[in-house]
Amino acid sequence: MKIFNTLNRKKEEFIPVEKGVVRMYSCGPTVYNYFHIGNARPFIIFDTLRRYLEYSGYTVYFVQNFTDIDDKMINKANEMGITVKELADQYIEEYFKDADGLGIKRATWHPRATDNIDAIIEIVKTLEEKGYAYNVNGDVYFAAKKFKEYGKLSHQPLEDLESGARININEDKNDPMDFALWKAQKPGEPAWKSPWGLGRPGWHIECSAMANKFLAKTIDIHSGGQDLIFPHHENEIAQSECAHDVTFSNYWMHNGYINIDNRKMSKSLGNFFTVREISEEFDYEVIRFFMLSAHYRSPINFSKSLMESAKSSLERIYNCLDDMKFAAENADSRAELNDTEKAYKESINKLREKYIAAMDDDLNTADAISVIFEIVSEANKHITGGGNFSREIISYTSGLIRELGGVLGLLAEKDEALSDEVKSLIEERAQARADKNWAKSDEIRDRLREMGIIVKDTPQGQQITKA
Repeated sequence: MKIFNTLNRKKEEFIPVEKGVVRMYSCGPTVYNYFHIGNARPFIIFDTLRRYLEYSGYTVYFVQNFTDIDDKMINKANEMGITVKELADQYIEEYFKDADGLGIKRATWHPRATDNIDAIIEIVKTLEEKGYAYNVNGDVYFAAKKFKEYGKLSHQPLEDLESGARININEDKNDPMDFALWKAQKPGEPAWKSPWGLGRPGWHIECSAMANKFLAKTIDIHSGGQDLIFPHHENEIAQSECAHDVTFSNYWMHNGYINIDNRKMSKSLGNFFTVREISEEFDYEVIRFFMLSAHYRSPINFSKSLMESAKSSLERIYNCLDDMKFAAENADSRAELNDTEKAYKESINKLREKYIAAMDDDLNTADAISVIFEIVSEANKHITGGGNFSREIISYTSGLIRELGGVLGLLAEKDEALSDEVKSLIEERAQARADKNWAKSDEIRDRLREMGIIVKDTPQGQQITKA
């Protein structure tokens, strides 16, 4: 597999530190609200990467953290009249509701910053002892210029980075480029005991500490949104490599931005949408399919019309699966495949190889989805279009579509159980057709459609699918 490494700005052969094992860290949410559609993209993309690595035979140890202490959380908790922990508990629960809906697998570990204060303090102490950090009245800062490679991820000269840096009011850091590792307690803020007095961790240090604690000093892949390259990931590299004297992550992966109706997403523009809001109109699986329909490094435009298109595309795959299920129920069961079936099976197996080649090429999910549609087209041509294929080859085809879709977190088997009322109406309609009572047949068909049940009349009988 080749991965585009942000660190070197080129595709590189993926070679993990330990054969057959991948250690991967992906930045998670700050849990003070529902996560928005921009957050959803990296969550979905790097869940898909993890799934594909597992599909390829790797054992994957995956960490996605929760930032559960920062200025936004303190302010929001104060507005709501609750503690920061109560706020975090509430929105971590809400995160999992949306993540589960989107088909995002639980990470191997979902550590919270506040549960790992000891590990955070330890790495800050190490940096101070090695001369990379300094204490000013309980605030501990990292001296960025002491790390000679600072800027290597964002590929910007130090002077360019420095021109955009600033010192905030009440900050006594030595240089605008320096950043906080530990923040002294302010009145009313949550705080923990430390060698520098009561305080709380800075944002960047928590990821370095948790990646080291749960994975290793050198991990294989670190991922996140493009907006995190600088300063967050740049700072993670600096503090991690200065503390441990080894490469922090061998591969860095970043997804492109999302625009809303061709405009940058912004609360001020009124085009800021949470996943929860979008899920009220579109199924979670449609959101995931939409996200994977473009290459992860490309910018992607979110709009209602494009979501409708994604919905229609996903329905096309499900319609094919439904048609094959019905065809299998009425197909012959043969132990041996005939020559036509053998040739067909070989052709769709070649498409599986094409799918793997796409995913091996820097996780090209857009091309992988195109391959699934090629298999759908073959199935519609040779199976649902009236071909006399055996139950075995039909099941093989539907299984392949489910398998490749499953790697993308799509096309999971759903509970298709029908209620007794629906079953009764289907039987009643079958009898009406047998009696040539077309008016009653049409009336029941329309009633079933209102209940979300689609009835298609075929030479083999009624084909039932859910809308």
